[in-house]
Amino acid sequence: MCREKTPWEKCVEFHGHQCMGLAIGFRQAFIGLNALGVTRAADEELFAVVENDACGVDAIQVLTGCTLGKGNLIYKDAGKQAVTLANRKSGKAVRILRKLGNKPDDEQYTELKAKISADSASEEEKAVWGTLQKDRIEKFLAAPADGLFTVTEVTMPGIEPARIFQTVVCSQCGEPFAEVKAHLVEGKIICSDCNETYTRGWR
Repeated sequence: MCREKTPWEKCVEFHGHQCMGLAIGFRQAFIGLNALGVTRAADEELFAVVENDACGVDAIQVLTGCTLGKGNLIYKDAGKQAVTLANRKSGKAVRILRKLGNKPDDEQYTELKAKISADSASEEEKAVWGTLQKDRIEKFLAAPADGLFTVTEVTMPGIEPARIFQTVVCSQCGEPFAEVKAHLVEGKIICSDCNETYTRGWR
């Protein structure tokens, strides 16, 4: 009989490897779900606003059911390790922000990280790095949430459910695309790829 994968294993399988970024999103997803008193979304009853495009977003998709393809994962390019999870049924939303760590990295960890980033680490060094990384992740996953994240109840973001738009055809390249992305140039429908932005310096 096959053992069912744990939530963490499912996230690692989807993402392709385990890392601290994935662990951050993993913790954020569960903190948000617990705060809202809900489980994984089957449809669009939940939506998530992620403030970065880093590894943790994959864990958020797996655990919350908020995905780009379903239209209930919204990307806000703020560069912050934060996510807002909202429940359309209850009107409740929470924002989970990663606190800035105040403990410096281990010297060996820092040196190995630099070597791996520069692609100059030996196989032995990579193995040591893997062990250190695994230990850090395990400690992070088990640590009390209040020491890692700030959780704030926020106003429900005004995000409407995903819509399906009519398809139109670009008069230049001939490719079909969603009507909402159309530009009208000299009376002809143009897609964003073919459209040339006009500006005289004003914003």
